[in-house]
Amino acid sequence: MIWAGLDFLTALVGGVIAYRIRLIGDVQVVPEPGVHLVAMSVLGAVLYLVLFGVYLVFFSRVYGLYTIGQNQSGLHEMRMTVQATLTAGLLLCGTLYVMHGYALSRVIVTLTVLLTMLMQMVRRGIWRKLRQRRFLQGLETRNVLIVGDGRVAHALRNHLEALRHMGFRFKGFVSVEPRDSANADVVGDVRNCVALARALFVDEIYFSTPLDKRTVVAVVEEARALGIDVRVVPDLYDGLAWNARVEYIGQFPTIPLHRREFSRGAFLIKRALDVALSLAVMLLISPVMILISVLVKLGSKGPIFYRAQRIGRKGRTFTCYKFRTMVVNADRLREDLAHLNEREGVLFKISNDPRVTKVGALLRKYSLDELPQLFNVLVGDMSLVGPRPPMAAEVEQYDIAHLRRLDVLPGMTGLWQVEARQDPSFDSYISLDTAYVENWNLLLDLRILARTIGVVVGGTGS
Repeated sequence: MIWAGLDFLTALVGGVIAYRIRLIGDVQVVPEPGVHLVAMSVLGAVLYLVLFGVYLVFFSRVYGLYTIGQNQSGLHEMRMTVQATLTAGLLLCGTLYVMHGYALSRVIVTLTVLLTMLMQMVRRGIWRKLRQRRFLQGLETRNVLIVGDGRVAHALRNHLEALRHMGFRFKGFVSVEPRDSANADVVGDVRNCVALARALFVDEIYFSTPLDKRTVVAVVEEARALGIDVRVVPDLYDGLAWNARVEYIGQFPTIPLHRREFSRGAFLIKRALDVALSLAVMLLISPVMILISVLVKLGSKGPIFYRAQRIGRKGRTFTCYKFRTMVVNADRLREDLAHLNEREGVLFKISNDPRVTKVGALLRKYSLDELPQLFNVLVGDMSLVGPRPPMAAEVEQYDIAHLRRLDVLPGMTGLWQVEARQDPSFDSYISLDTAYVENWNLLLDLRILARTIGVVVGGTGS
């Protein structure tokens, strides 16, 4: 929906620019511009321009420009962009002929089509370059598990690793038979294929060797329940995917058996909201953050910021920033205080924690210690709303089902923080985070952000 809106807007902008260019040309050639061409055709030109935008969106969808994933090359995307724009332009010309729209200059039509095509190609090219840069940084990548460890499997693995700019990350082979393998990249066998995929945060499972049809169907059904995509190499499974379109991963042909529905537009809005709000808040409260930095430095010995390694989306480790609220050796003292833990399971929290400084207690009460995490949001390690970022020691104690909360970016605030922040139950903590992941929408994020303001002002932190 977002991309369709951008394409429609691009067509309108292209038409306006073309009209202005033509108008300037008329002024230069004719001292007194003709009213018939400029004034009388304005309304009709606008209507035809809107129609061109509709045609463009329609053919962009027909040519798959709204479903092109990271597996398609940039050249293919550019070719489809040119094809969709030219087809929309030809249909517009046909409409003008049928409707006798002779008042609309053919120069304007030609310029509109060419400018729209150019702007679309530039916009898509810039977006692809930015996305590829994030892929090379290890962000928003798609983890891949390959069933089979034969010649085809190794060829596919080598091909994926040669396409790191396209965002694929090989996580291991799954052997067909339960056997010991000398290959260190074999992480298990097909019997526990989906469980392995869940534990390794796999997005796609590739079948590179023939298997019993019932086994493949069973894996597809389990994968569908967990939102994991499944692909096979063509000619290995005759009759399993009739009329399925072959999709190329780089130059490697595959057939999708299951593809998870993914609302890219909604997540693009979420990311834009994260960037805009985090940047605005950082600029707005920069004097407050400077004051807090001074207080932390004067309050106790040690650095201003506390840097901790946290586990983010798909198990990726990142550095999480907070204002330091404890003494310097707080992490080492935690073991001595383990018997005072008031939380259940892997969570750790005690009242009147002796490690907390006086300034730190005030910052924690109003959650001001978490303000530096706005930088994490800005660079894409976190989101404004999402599950709390866990430590590696916590994740090591998770069950397979608990890993569901790592399917999304961790957040500065979330459903658990506004619903049950003082609840010591680990099950409540997990269930609320899982509920957020499974029921996510933009309205839910906005509601959580609104409730967070009340929680912060109320001073319910600890």
